Amino acid sequence: MSYTVIAPVGDNLKHAFVGMKEFPTEKFMLISPSNKLKNAQDLKNKLEEFTIKSEIIQINDNIMEEMFRVFGKICSLYKNDDLLVNIATGDSISTCAALSAAFANGLKAFGVMDNKVMLLPIMKLSYYNELTESKMKILRCLDAEDYLSLKELSEKTKMSISLLSYHINGNYKHRGLKEFRLVDIKEKKKILFVKLSKMGYILLKGYIKPNDKK
Repeated sequence: MSYTVIAPVGDNLKHAFVGMKEFPTEKFMLISPSNKLKNAQDLKNKLEEFTIKSEIIQINDNIMEEMFRVFGKICSLYKNDDLLVNIATGDSISTCAALSAAFANGLKAFGVMDNKVMLLPIMKLSYYNELTESKMKILRCLDAEDYLSLKELSEKTKMSISLLSYHINGNYKHRGLKEFRLVDIKEKKKILFVKLSKMGYILLKGYIKPNDKK
């Protein structure tokens, strides 16, 4: 089989060709910030010499958020088994963002060390797959800026306060949104308030329902 390779455009674009030696490649999805577009186009031109198709996807300066958004879109168009992430082509920030997005979506990823491919550990389950629809409903009703009381959240989600508490705090068998670090919690006058954490916001931004995938 041939892979569609997702690669951040950074400081080490020569590593795109190292990966091609190990993994049959049909297409590259080049994720590029605006200041790297020329580099992305140069790489695209070189890939064409090897008859490898490529697509440049421009992102803004919010690298982590944008990486999750783009990965979510790509995962809605391709089967996970057909995708491979080459984190070695990026710079320090885009490499970290691409690896996080790969793990969150359950994608295979690799790096390059001493011109040799290093396949990274694969999460058996996507982060998303560990979140039930009820937990996702709660996340969608939260805001990243303002806290909601459980009573307010109950009205928005149509869930009881006790059920919300279970999904947020979890129990000894099942992890809650708090343990996943997807929500921030504070208590005031014995009233619990909750809002979307930064990670929750990023994860939610890239979320693709399983039945949306091919």
